[in-house]
Amino acid sequence: MAKKKTTKRRDIYQEVTDKIIGYLEQGTAPWRNPIKRGTGDGWPKNLDSGKRYRGINVFLLGLTAWERGYASDYWMTFKQAKEHGGQVRKGEKGTLVTFFKMYATKDKETGEPIEIPMLKHFIGFNVEQIDGIEAPDAPKPEPDAEPFEPLQVAEKIVEGYKGKPTIEHDGGRRAFYRPSTDSVHMPKHDRFDARETYYSTLFHELTHSTGHSDRLNRGLDTELAPFGSPDYSREELIAEMGAAFLCAASGISPPTIEQSASYLQSWINVLKGDKRLVVGAASAAQKAADSILGEEFTKAATSTETTPAAPNNAPDDQDTFPPSNRASQLDLL
Repeated sequence: MAKKKTTKRRDIYQEVTDKIIGYLEQGTAPWRNPIKRGTGDGWPKNLDSGKRYRGINVFLLGLTAWERGYASDYWMTFKQAKEHGGQVRKGEKGTLVTFFKMYATKDKETGEPIEIPMLKHFIGFNVEQIDGIEAPDAPKPEPDAEPFEPLQVAEKIVEGYKGKPTIEHDGGRRAFYRPSTDSVHMPKHDRFDARETYYSTLFHELTHSTGHSDRLNRGLDTELAPFGSPDYSREELIAEMGAAFLCAASGISPPTIEQSASYLQSWINVLKGDKRLVVGAASAAQKAADSILGEEFTKAATSTETTPAAPNNAPDDQDTFPPSNRASQLDLL
């Protein structure tokens, strides 16, 4: 009697992990941001005077805009915003802006009057933090743009996430998870360059939400880690790996696997280039993805006889999960 052939279960998590590590070892670009920017040239400017900021302020304001996802290049002080009929939204955090002011004094040796530069500072707010003022470089609507069409499998995953946080499309310019309110905040659908990157970003934030104390308890709402710290960086690794796993489980193959690797590389650089952290974070990301997918989806994915159906509107050249002969593709921010 012929021996029954057994089929080895495919490890989709390991495939995705190996793919990302491969890109990291090859070297990648430093960042990815799927949310559309405004029409400006990227140089921070004061909306009241129209002047460009100089020196260290270019870095300070530029880094803040990058970190928080602001599309506008324009900034104002609290007072300037009020004078223009605007109001900084409650709870918004300002950004340090420095400048030199000449201070009149006397030379200690000669007694002659002199002026010396004194470093001063004030707090600036991006125009997107201010209500009542329209950003001059706000993204222009695209009348010929195709309407957003949800991806069915991705939507099913989001809907099936039991005990999930609230998801708000509040018209903001950045995507983030807020542990204190257990809520995910997303820009509107048309702010993304593609629907696949919308879901990739949403999955990233939902993975963050699994770290809440009511779920997998990674300490997000009880032990706040400062931006750039090892713990913050590790959480970003987990979120991006989880997003990659959920994209694979959705049967979509957005052009984000290289971008995911780029995102991870930026945090790995903070952690002194220890690429082994990706493997450790992948274990936590797998638990996060499993908790979002739920038992029913997980059982279907691990069955040797059953595979999830591909989305009805998926292009013919997209990978599906799990394909039989191809490697899967793959604020807290």
